[in-house]
Amino acid sequence: MQISPSVRAAMVPDDNPHHPGFTSIYLVGPRNRQSLTIDSGEAMEKYQWFLRGYLAAVEQAEIGRLTITHHHADHSGNLKWASEQLKADVVIPANGRALLKGRLPEEVATVTDGDVIDLDGGVRVQVIATPGHSIDSVSYYLEDEGVLFTGDTLLGSSTTTIRNLGPYRRSLARLLELPNLKVICPGHGAIVNDPRERLQMYIDHRNQREQQVLKALDGGKQLTSWEIMMEVYPDVNPRLRRAAEGNVRTHLDQLEEEGRITAHAGVPARPPSKKKVERDREHARAEDRVLKQAKKIEADRRRANLDAQENPSSAEWKEPPRFELS
Repeated sequence: MQISPSVRAAMVPDDNPHHPGFTSIYLVGPRNRQSLTIDSGEAMEKYQWFLRGYLAAVEQAEIGRLTITHHHADHSGNLKWASEQLKADVVIPANGRALLKGRLPEEVATVTDGDVIDLDGGVRVQVIATPGHSIDSVSYYLEDEGVLFTGDTLLGSSTTTIRNLGPYRRSLARLLELPNLKVICPGHGAIVNDPRERLQMYIDHRNQREQQVLKALDGGKQLTSWEIMMEVYPDVNPRLRRAAEGNVRTHLDQLEEEGRITAHAGVPARPPSKKKVERDREHARAEDRVLKQAKKIEADRRRANLDAQENPSSAEWKEPPRFELS
């Protein structure tokens, strides 16, 4: 999907309720040349197929550099794979390295707030730190074409989850002030063609949620974050309740820091014994071994089916029929 003269989007269907509609991978730069790819998808075949097959068949180009908007696995899952299989140079947010353990190749470059990534054809991509959804979240801005890549800082079809509300609100305010902003390319969901209105909607939404949290506590009630979530999000998809509670907690944390609410300490549950922890770990390792073996069997069967198309079936005949002209 063409977004602007230098930007294309591959919107991969996704049925995860946290990823409404699509998970997107973006290509930036002139066609038929090495490109900058923003986000890599999960470590799953459908995303790897895109990174390898789509680029060769549609773009007729290679990935020059592969960068990410933040460390979450649905954005960074293929960094090591792309480096090894596609020879792409990997670029990550400078404060995300420790969060990407096990997913990085040996050599990576880093970017930080204010950096510019220069591409062929005079294309310049600005790096903007936008913490809040995660501590290492960054957005990328192609100012000349008005295209902003937000990862999960702003989604295309819903609001997002937040880890730190204060920094998140400041990030939204900063993005709202960008010059020449025309379109937002989010990590999930539809392309946003009313960027300033959507950013303002996000800001207003956070303000509204804050008032709902305060209202839930009105009258001297003492409620848990889960109880507040059930009141504030009465119609939320049950599979998203934990995420919704996380958003409530970010509001509670900020309100507590500002002295607007009082938090009463809870009583932690007794931690599991060392023996139980080790049993659970061993059980998880056993499951991982089974999954690994199942993937090997699946790959072997796929290879065998391909091999069968290249060779005669000796199992059907002791001596196969032969043919000659009458």
